[in-house]
Amino acid sequence: MPLTESQVERLAIREMVENWAVWRDAGDWDRFRGVWHPEGQMWATWFQGTFDEFIKVSREGFAKGVRILHFLGGSSIDLALENKPFARAIAQTKMTISQRAILHDVEVDVVCTGRFYDFIEKRDGEWRIVLRRLVYEKDRMDPVDPGKTLQLDPKLLAEFPVGYRHLAYLQTTIGYKVKKDMAGLVGPDVDALYALGKGWLEGKPAL
Repeated sequence: MPLTESQVERLAIREMVENWAVWRDAGDWDRFRGVWHPEGQMWATWFQGTFDEFIKVSREGFAKGVRILHFLGGSSIDLALENKPFARAIAQTKMTISQRAILHDVEVDVVCTGRFYDFIEKRDGEWRIVLRRLVYEKDRMDPVDPGKTLQLDPKLLAEFPVGYRHLAYLQTTIGYKVKKDMAGLVGPDVDALYALGKGWLEGKPAL
């Protein structure tokens, strides 16, 4: 049986989301630009701004040895194909973020599980991102060498939401300014994000 229109569109969106992860982590910046609309923005723990700025700071960090990598899981995509003048979608994609760095003289890995929450629009036949938000659900930190002992500052750790507190602790310690009200698994921040997503599918702005 041939695919339905919604199946075809969901496959195209999923391919775009997968390209984002592969091209960003590989430093394939020219192709990475192709997953964004011109006004596209990225909001993460350590960065909120345009995709051009995101590429700039990501390239600078990559050159300095910063490694923030992504692995994708399943996805759920809500479509508004009737939206005028452009069809719209909200794509939620399960993912993990992993970052390795030296913290308090110990090499550590932080792994954070959550979702990409993408505001997407189809223009000129192409689905691209207008806004990427994230939902941070659970994280942990481990020494790369299991024989090493790591002592964290409990006061600093407690400053951040439970869904990404270890990731935020690491990023703050190595010099990033971390946003403290990112959406988690439950709570008013994620409820507000869902409301924005519902509005997006109804034709309202993403920001």
